[in-house]
Amino acid sequence: MTDSTVDTDRVTELRSQLRQRQIRWGFIWALWCAILWGAWYVPGTVIYYEAPFVDMVDNYLLAAFVITVLNAIAVLIALFVWVAVLGKTGDYARTLKRTKISRWYAPAGLAGMLAIFGSIIAIAYVGLAFAAVAALMYPIVGALAAKVWYNERITKQAALGILVIVAGGVFIFAPGIIGELTGAEGGTGLLGYIGGAMAIVGWGLEGAIAGRALDVSDPDVGITLRFTAEVAIWIVIAIPIAWALAGDALWSTFGDALANPTVWLLLLLLGLTFGFCYVSWYKSFPLIGVGRGQAIAALYGPFALLWLTIFTREPPSWQFIVGALIAVVGSFILFTEKRDVLEVIRAIPGARQRPATDAPNGITGDRDV
Repeated sequence: MTDSTVDTDRVTELRSQLRQRQIRWGFIWALWCAILWGAWYVPGTVIYYEAPFVDMVDNYLLAAFVITVLNAIAVLIALFVWVAVLGKTGDYARTLKRTKISRWYAPAGLAGMLAIFGSIIAIAYVGLAFAAVAALMYPIVGALAAKVWYNERITKQAALGILVIVAGGVFIFAPGIIGELTGAEGGTGLLGYIGGAMAIVGWGLEGAIAGRALDVSDPDVGITLRFTAEVAIWIVIAIPIAWALAGDALWSTFGDALANPTVWLLLLLLGLTFGFCYVSWYKSFPLIGVGRGQAIAALYGPFALLWLTIFTREPPSWQFIVGALIAVVGSFILFTEKRDVLEVIRAIPGARQRPATDAPNGITGDRDV
């Protein structure tokens, strides 16, 4: 055996070991995302029991708007601290200036803000258990978007996974929606079910959009840019529209909320849980792929129900438990192909292809994304 053959074998072995470490850490990050994502729903629900939101039963939509804006700002502050501690503030500024990369985080931020707003609306109008498990169907949107944008194949197994997730969605959505349409639920929860649908579409699209930019940017920097975009959209576009619609009630709600010390504590918890849940989510995408990262993160549904039971001492409805379990099973069927499971496969027309083992940890240049 020649020296060149030995060197080639050694390189192949090292590449294999690197890929195995990437896969292991990809699944670890996705699991941490699920744990923290589930925990986020606890302060996201408790905040409705604090002034001024507890007195806004007749205007939960405004309450949800204010909570979502404050949540986005809290997360962005937590991420700025995270990036500074990691010594990546300079990377953040450089990536922001590279518009070929940073431009993708604006639509990702828009999709994500609609998802979060929808989820918080669902908490208000339907309840924590529904809001926590409703969005479990977001991998369907992610898979379809990946099919359209990246030409990722939808195999027979993937199609089966989609059908199983839809079956879980029937358990989650159907009873409440039927009750709303027949008047049995009093007609107050329809906005909540619309919010659940917003969460499904928003988080599914966000993963597919952000995955494009994460191929050529650092995940810690990328998620900070994504929330920078969200906060900018809230301040520049959404808040002026809300002011025109709600008048001075918008500012009085902000003022009363920030005057309550307990709201500050809850915002701290919201920022930490959701900020680092998102960090973990984005870190998993370049390592195991957007689809598989979303599938593992879908375990947030059962974790949310667990946190709900621990903190409220009230078990969720059986329909939410069954629907969550079915949707999680469907997610794993959808994104666990035996032949592909260890590789991130994309086919982007017109783009230069590279293997997953070459996935960068930071910015690699100005390659178009």
